[in-house]
Amino acid sequence: MPGNTLFDRLVAASGAAWHAYTRHEFVRGLADGTLPAAAFRHYLIQDYLFLLHFSRAWGLAIYKSDTLAEMRRAQSLVAATLDTEIGLHVEYCRSWGIDITAMAQTPEALETVAYTRFVLDRGLAGDRLDLEVALAPCIVGYAEIAAERMADPATKLAGNPYRSWLDMYAGAEYQALAGEAKAALDEQFARRGGEGRFPLLAATFTAATRLEADFWQMGLDAAR
Repeated sequence: MPGNTLFDRLVAASGAAWHAYTRHEFVRGLADGTLPAAAFRHYLIQDYLFLLHFSRAWGLAIYKSDTLAEMRRAQSLVAATLDTEIGLHVEYCRSWGIDITAMAQTPEALETVAYTRFVLDRGLAGDRLDLEVALAPCIVGYAEIAAERMADPATKLAGNPYRSWLDMYAGAEYQALAGEAKAALDEQFARRGGEGRFPLLAATFTAATRLEADFWQMGLDAAR
């Protein structure tokens, strides 16, 4: 049975799209260590480019805020992305033999363009709730994926080159961030929502979920 949070309801409304994303072949390859290294490297480069737009999305969230607390939360997420997360990502990519110059010179894949511009479009056309619903499959989805894979006995831990990726998103710090994002959705839905908004929010969430699955597929396709 689905939970009562807005996020849980959005997942339920997305139907098969959610598991097509969270249990994608790319994800299963991360868990059992069979994902081709070329697929992961391509994903890492595009994820760096995605993070740049992620920062822009949180910048837009400041503008779309209507309380000081919301503005401060968005500002903290902009700072965390620009000052910490991107730096950590660059260091992680370096461990896979990818430097920042190569990433900066790589064109955005169409799948990267599709999802990032969709998020920004929903934020520009709608309000902050629309924006955060479009981001939820990424922010909360990564936490759900990692937690599910780490709880699965079939997941390979010893000698898995992707273990550190799973550990990062299954870790307490990221899980707390995802929990805050879910709580923010509920708070905003209570103030900006009403059941009349749910069908459009569900459509946004489902579209974003499908675009996230396409992002995984992009990595696989690059290695074939």
